[in-house]
Amino acid sequence: MDYPALIGLAMVGIFAGWLNVMAGGGSLLTVPVMLFMGIPAPVANGTNRIGILAQNLAAVMAFFRNGLSDFRLSLSLGMAASVGAIGGAMVGVNLDGVWFDRLLATVMIAVMILMSLGDNSKGADVANNQAPKRVALGHVCMIAAGFWGGMIQIGVGFILMPVLHRMMGLDLVRVNMHKVFIVMIYTVIALVVFASQVEIYWSAGFALAIGMTLGGWLGAHTAVHHGKIWIRRVLFLALSLFIVKLLWP
Repeated sequence: MDYPALIGLAMVGIFAGWLNVMAGGGSLLTVPVMLFMGIPAPVANGTNRIGILAQNLAAVMAFFRNGLSDFRLSLSLGMAASVGAIGGAMVGVNLDGVWFDRLLATVMIAVMILMSLGDNSKGADVANNQAPKRVALGHVCMIAAGFWGGMIQIGVGFILMPVLHRMMGLDLVRVNMHKVFIVMIYTVIALVVFASQVEIYWSAGFALAIGMTLGGWLGAHTAVHHGKIWIRRVLFLALSLFIVKLLWP
């Protein structure tokens, strides 16, 4: 790939990385851009994982430097997601089709409904460090979320957030803290599977990694300093736009 294309990917990666940390759906920007550049779908799906890995590593470090970490829970959830990611990645190397877009849109609509109903939390921001609930069930759901993330990655944040927030009772700032660690862990597994099955465009992946690293760092700082209200607004805006794009391409 030539330098203008790589620079363009890096610029797209900045916004995608910020969006991924704040809500999810950044891959709905990066993967189509690579497809537009002529990269085959399975290759774009695998190459995208390089940027995802770098972005979430940067976000984990940013949360940690702001005093937010629970590595024990994040790691156990990430390992559960990795179990599903192995199978998902094996499917993802051959994934294609318009019906998948419609399935993804349906999942996003369900997430919007789930995140909207019954949220009676008061001041659920970074100052509220409640113990997680239904931890065992949360780990089971992580296996399914990991399968989705390993298969396509697109929209996995929209699945992880209601599991961590509505099911496990974590505030939205800590939801993002755990989310980036979980995705970082299973992405390593998914990238290995993709690299063993399809060609990876490493130059494009590293260009995405540069942009998404910066975007992930910015997203973590936005989540910490602006908290629940910003996260919810970005989440619902992103969901709405992506549902429209998927159903009316």
